[in-house]
Amino acid sequence: MAVEIERKFRLLDDSWREQVLGSALLRQGYIANTRRASVRVRLAGTTGWLSVKAMTRGLSRAEYEAVIPAAEANEMLDRLCEGPLIEKWRHIVVYQGSEWEIDEFLGENAGLLIAELELEAEDTVFARPPWLGVEVTHDERYYNFRLAEKPYRHWPENLRAGR
Repeated sequence: MAVEIERKFRLLDDSWREQVLGSALLRQGYIANTRRASVRVRLAGTTGWLSVKAMTRGLSRAEYEAVIPAAEANEMLDRLCEGPLIEKWRHIVVYQGSEWEIDEFLGENAGLLIAELELEAEDTVFARPPWLGVEVTHDERYYNFRLAEKPYRHWPENLRAGR
């Protein structure tokens, strides 16, 4: 079974931007969300993916991915996905040997910035960059499938301001 172990954080400021090694524009949408799993289509450049993720809270979740042709990913995004699509720039930043993915959301989720770190084990120790804010790993509102259902721009102001 494929398992993704991931930590998610809000950001304190934009000082990470000077450390960006590369960026990619991602489009993704959800074909299905059930109590047990979500089915996602993602497009990054000329590569598409079809993913199934377990609906479990916490650091570790079962995840299965298959590469699909970009044309098929685009067709599924346009015809099969519900809710607003998730559109975001994914920026790669390396800090003290750890590769961080910083998602800068667009569209309905514009203004939201999330730093993610994939780990080998739940207890992996990592250095905290100075731009890292509050951890939101256990807060389901920050899961992409939830952002497709209730976009960030519709959150109350006090929740959007939370850093």
